[in-house]
Formats: sequence, structure tokens, C-alpha cells
Amino acid sequence: MATAGTTKAQTARANVRAFEDKIKSQADEAKTKLDQFEANTKAKASATETATVNHLKTAKQDIDRKLEDLKSTHDAHLARAKSEIEADVVKFKASVEELGAKFKSSRK
Repeated sequence: MATAGTTKAQTARANVRAFEDKIKSQADEAKTKLDQFEANTKAKASATETATVNHLKTAKQDIDRKLEDLKSTHDAHLARAKSEIEADVVKFKASVEELGAKFKSSRK
């Protein structure tokens, strides 16, 4: 028979897994767009665009690392860690969208 503590821990870990899946999906979607922009900018290869793409790739790697670290985060720190990761993903997605908008406007 499961104890209340065991059930609570299992629920907390299930919530972390659901959060991880949601964030990974959002970040991967933005990464796919970033990969498309990178392929397109290589043809034009401006130094600024290349640096921006490289910076965003590093940001995606940081998000992936934080998601991995989340698995070993103490329950008392989960809310803060999740909040930081969500903020990073929002910033990452916005930066990818901004790069996309700049790329579209430069193609005209």
C-alpha cells in the first residue's frame, strides 16, 4: 500500500515530467524554426545573423540542460526552477520569432 508521502512524491514527479514535456515541445518547435533560419542565413551569411543564430543555439542548449537538471531538483525548489525555465523558453521563442521577422523583412 502506498503511503501519502510516496503518492505525493509520485504526483510531484509526474507533474515535473508533464512540465518537462511541455517545455521541451515548445523549445523544440522554436529550435526547428531557428534551424530553418540558420539554413537560410548561411546563404547570405551576415556576421550579425550568424552570431545571433549561434547565441540562440546556446540558449536552447541551456534550456535543455536546465530541463535535465530539473529531474534532480529538490521539491522545495521546483516552482522557482520551473518558473525560470518557462521564462527562458518565452525569451527564446520571442528571439527566434524576432529573428524570423528580421529575416523576412531583409528578403523583401
